[in-house]
Order: sequence, then C-alpha cells, then structure tokens
Amino acid sequence: MIRSLWTAATVMNAQSMEQDIIANNLANVNTTGFKRSRVDFQDLMYQIGSKSGTETTAGVRLPTGIEVGMGVKVVSIQKLFNQGDFQQTGNQFDWAIEGEGFFQLDNNGQTVYSRAGNWKIDKNGMLVNSDGLKLLPNVTIPTAAVTFTVDKSGTWSATDKAGTVISSGSLQLARFINPGGLTSLGRNTYEKSESSGDPQLGTPGVEGNGTIAQFTLEMSNVSVIEEMIKMIAGQRAYEIDSKAVQTADTMLSLVANLKR
Repeated sequence: MIRSLWTAATVMNAQSMEQDIIANNLANVNTTGFKRSRVDFQDLMYQIGSKSGTETTAGVRLPTGIEVGMGVKVVSIQKLFNQGDFQQTGNQFDWAIEGEGFFQLDNNGQTVYSRAGNWKIDKNGMLVNSDGLKLLPNVTIPTAAVTFTVDKSGTWSATDKAGTVISSGSLQLARFINPGGLTSLGRNTYEKSESSGDPQLGTPGVEGNGTIAQFTLEMSNVSVIEEMIKMIAGQRAYEIDSKAVQTADTMLSLVANLKR
C-alpha cells in the first residue's frame, strides 16, 4: 500500500508538469513562429517478484513473472517544428519560411535563431526583430527606398521612386540536423546546443532549405483543440490518481485500526 502511494505521487507530478506545458502552448497560440512542446513519459523501474521463464521445483518454467511498476516520469519535453499556418499581412517586411530553416539574429555578438519573420526598421535602416536584434546577414534599407522586395530564394532589393535598385543582397537560412535539440531562449529565439549540432547555412530553396514568402507570417503551430483534449485527459488522470492515494490511505487506516 505504501508503494501505491508513491506510484500515484509520480503520476500526479508528471501530469502536473504536462499541464504546465499545455498552458504554455495555449498561451502562445497567437505568437508568431511559435513551436509547441510535447511531454514524453517513461515508466519507472520495476520490482521483480519472479522472472518469467524461471524454473519451478516441479521442473516447469513460469509463462509469466511478477513485475510491479513504480510509476512514471517525464523523460523529455520536445519542441515540434512542424509548419504553422500562414497569415497574409500585406506588410513588405513580414516574411515566412516555407519549409525548414531559421532566420539568423545577432544577439550582442552571439548568433541566435528564429522562425518569426515580423521585421522592423531601426534608426540606421537595418532590419531587426521586435527586440532590436539585427537580421543576419544584415539587411539595410536606404532612406530613399520606397519599395522593398524579397523573392523565394532570399534575394532582396530596395528601389527608389524612379524604380532604380539602390540596394540589394541575399539572405541565408540556418538548418539543424536536430532542431528539437535547440535551446529555447524565449523571445522567439533559440541557440544551438550539443544536441542540435552546428548550423548548416544555405540559400533559401537550395539543398533542403525552405523558401521565403514575403507579405506573410508563419503563425503558431499550436492546435487549440488538441491541447484542450490533452488538458482534459491529463486532468482526469490526475483526478483518478488522487483517488488512488485516497484508497491507499483508507486501506492503511483499516490496517492501523485492526486491533481495536
């Protein structure tokens, strides 16, 4: 009975953490380029009473053994980088990546990565994100520019009112062999880790890199319906295991009062 108390406690702890992840997913349902997280569970060690296949005194082997599980734990929280829906904005500095890849940003000399392409212009005419981190390679818009275009391959150009190209360049995207291993920094940014591997830089649309869609933003890939279903299922699992705790407590109380 004591074992059942601790087993139920592991379930309640694990379900509580999953609710935290679900809440964060739902909180970011309208966050540009946000990628949802998923909780992966793993069963804990087992107490072995007898192993299957053990030979008995009668000379036969047991077809099954006695194994009592000790509960569950959260083994990982994985970022899922499947494509989010697209939203047409009409803003020339809103870009989405169709496919794999990340934009590169300069964070005080450190390169970080993002899927959010809602760019702004700073006082120097450079494209930055909402926190002022500069897009890499740098994109500088001259004061005389009236139109700005970027094609699927990441080639961009700024033209003046006469239609003359006065500045141009090309973008590069970063890909990772294991994007799920990136470290989340918040503010729609990630940094590489030993698990993600080093970034592989390339031209949009080439060697597996996604393409650039101007006037478009990639929205969060969170499915509200799916998260709500997971929330309800987790709530019920938590409730059922709280009943298991109560049942085990009742049984212990009966044992404690046997001599009365």
